[in-house]
Amino acid sequence: MTTAITRTVKVSADEVAANTKRGGDIRVTLSPKTVGCTSGFGGVVTLEPGDFVTEHYHPYSEEFLHVISGDLRMTLDGEPIELAPGDSLLVPIGVRHRLVNVGDTTARCAFHLSPLAPRPELGHVDTETAQHPEQSNPDVGGAP
Repeated sequence: MTTAITRTVKVSADEVAANTKRGGDIRVTLSPKTVGCTSGFGGVVTLEPGDFVTEHYHPYSEEFLHVISGDLRMTLDGEPIELAPGDSLLVPIGVRHRLVNVGDTTARCAFHLSPLAPRPELGHVDTETAQHPEQSNPDVGGAP
């Protein structure tokens, strides 16, 4: 049996606004807002040399990260893990994490978080001041 696709399922990173609140260029491409998915959200992050995403944790979601290019360091609850192209990393639910480009070239990663928090505002807890606190969180959609 074949199921017909009745909604948008492809989104280019160029089609969504960059979010730089916590550092880097984070683009949520696949989410309840963009494609109507219900199990999580994901996208891409770009970090220039020395740039970082401020420390935070997700009380309801695991985060999956795959390094496409660049040399990165992810700190999980204070423990550093070095990452290179081709590496994948699981950030467990509730674990504080901070991502830093420790190389001398632009770093690019793909990420996915699942499951969704009960409400978008419950999905992310900052443990360090955001680099651009005046900016809003990424709008991933989902139940208000």
